[in-house]
Amino acid sequence: MAVALLASLLLALLLLVPSPLSAGGDAHPGYPSGEGTCTVDSDAGGGGFWLRERGPAGRIIDITHAYVPDLPAFAPGAVAGPVVRLKHSMAEGSEYNLSELRMECHTGTHVDAPGHINQDNFAAGLDVDTLDLDVLNGPALLVDVPRNTNITAEAMEFLKIPKGVRRVLFRTLNTDRKLMWKKAGDLSYVGFTEDGAQWLVDNTDIKLVGVDYLSVAAFDHLISAHVVFFKNPDIIPVEGLKLDDVPAGIYNLHCLPLRLVGAEGSPVRCILIK
Repeated sequence: MAVALLASLLLALLLLVPSPLSAGGDAHPGYPSGEGTCTVDSDAGGGGFWLRERGPAGRIIDITHAYVPDLPAFAPGAVAGPVVRLKHSMAEGSEYNLSELRMECHTGTHVDAPGHINQDNFAAGLDVDTLDLDVLNGPALLVDVPRNTNITAEAMEFLKIPKGVRRVLFRTLNTDRKLMWKKAGDLSYVGFTEDGAQWLVDNTDIKLVGVDYLSVAAFDHLISAHVVFFKNPDIIPVEGLKLDDVPAGIYNLHCLPLRLVGAEGSPVRCILIK
């Protein structure tokens, strides 16, 4: 009891000091210098204190497509169909509104787990719930792939992605063609070829592979490129990203899938912070 009382008194004394929470300067350790400040400010009206985070507006870039019925699906001319339906409606006499979510796990912006196209990984339980959040969150490089090619070994070599880079978002002709905005699946999209996937595995440290359409693999290499990636269960494809009008460069990436036990894919909310 005495220890708890002493701890409470120390906490109260600390809260009475209206100084920056981060030692050694104004910048919070999580921000680049000068881009954000976390302080405890006095409330002149009430005599208390409140926590305020200061930072520039517009730092967050949402690179997730909205989940709507006319999202393209992975078939020629197909759409996702209804994603959310109102199961109980106050407008129809219910005491509450209650929505129901129904969708394939690989709809819209989503991640693939290692068991998607690898039965050994699936049998080993390498599902969405086992994905490494350290890989899904951290510094990322957004690059522009030459617009006249799939992501081949030659294209990968041309991009000259440095060793040590673990997360790369590949913007392709898919973004220029606005394929994710079309109300029908289009299998002429750009993606990795088998040799491009193998070049990435053999010559880079990339663990997160982000692409701007529904599959990381070009349609003609749909199985073979996935097989190359999923031989290494540490590689996470993130598919269907919204990369329109985002300058190429280095960002902090945050992608959080649902904790779907037993699932080989999941919708994901992805953002970039500059």
